[in-house]
Amino acid sequence: MSIVVGYIPSPEGETALARAIEEAQRRDAKLVVVNSSKGDQLVDDRLIDAKQYHELESRLAETGLDFWIERQSQGVDAADQILQVAEAQRAQLIVIGLRKRSAMGKFLMGSVAQRILLQAGCPVLSLKASNDW
Repeated sequence: MSIVVGYIPSPEGETALARAIEEAQRRDAKLVVVNSSKGDQLVDDRLIDAKQYHELESRLAETGLDFWIERQSQGVDAADQILQVAEAQRAQLIVIGLRKRSAMGKFLMGSVAQRILLQAGCPVLSLKASNDW
């Protein structure tokens, strides 16, 4: 069993990662970090680069958890990838960060978080960026 976390280098991603680490430690579970981007931009700050990958890997190694980092950028939808990884890993929990979006932004772009919440086969913990949880 595992805890799957959707991670991008942002305040929301950091909040989700911190809570996912806590949950994995509490449940003695494997932590699977999913970093995904459609690859639809020339410069995409949602996808971690090699340096960020190694920093994240070192940070997770310090926790003592069994972990895996899944990184994908070739036109893969983030919600689909998180859901597929969660199913393949028989996840106990998916952890995601939420950001505020306008109604028009949700209409035009869809909502990764909404799709994960509605389609996940396990509980989903969604968090706003905050140090007060």
